[in-house]
Amino acid sequence: MRRSAVTRIGAVALLAAALLCPSAAPAQQAALPDLSIAVGGSELAGGGSVAASLKIMLLLTVLSFAPVMVLCMTCFTRIAVVLGMTRTAIGTQQLPPNTVITGLSLFLTIAIMSPVFERSYDQGIRPFMEGQMEQGEAVRKASAPIKEFLVRHSREKDLALFIQITRSDMPKDPADVPLYVAVPGFILSELNTAFQIGFLIALPFLVLDMVVSSVLTSMSMITLPPVVISLPLKLMLFVIVDGWHLIISSLVKTYNVS
Repeated sequence: MRRSAVTRIGAVALLAAALLCPSAAPAQQAALPDLSIAVGGSELAGGGSVAASLKIMLLLTVLSFAPVMVLCMTCFTRIAVVLGMTRTAIGTQQLPPNTVITGLSLFLTIAIMSPVFERSYDQGIRPFMEGQMEQGEAVRKASAPIKEFLVRHSREKDLALFIQITRSDMPKDPADVPLYVAVPGFILSELNTAFQIGFLIALPFLVLDMVVSSVLTSMSMITLPPVVISLPLKLMLFVIVDGWHLIISSLVKTYNVS
């Protein structure tokens, strides 16, 4: 039976940390004492089981990197920025609250990234956990689907910028793009795309605000704040067009992870 997407995210975090810090594992392995840990009914004790114990300890250690990975290596940034800008365009202040926007963005990220995490788990993480693959090969194969996602949704000019900043060699193939170039290039592209989408969402509400303000001024009702009239109108317009459903479905369609 296949594991849940959340389990795969934790496993991907383990391999990503190993990729970013490849020299940390040998040092930790040399300093580890003999351990005796029971996992799933089997005991890991001393000697030859240090490698299995090390996997558990590394998994627990790199969980602290999971929030950074979610922000930098998934579609979370674009979704959260677009939803936040939508709330600002409507003018409802803190409604929906930040926790709702963050939670919705997180679950949408899991849904969108699930195929990527499944390929990463099947190609590298599961064989490594079962002892069928060495760590270096597992890291390369597990990171390949994630890197492919990052490069596919990054603009060439953003990748070229960070290749120039890091003074890296120009890759001949997208698969050869280093992870330390793909991640910042992806973030920059996501921010650019999110602001473009946010502008298109805010434009109708801006026009509505201008119309309401002009009408109130022509009626010499300058003491009445335009937001008092425009806010109900914007809410009515947003509800009529089923705005949240339209925005979420459009955001999901911007990603092609098949």
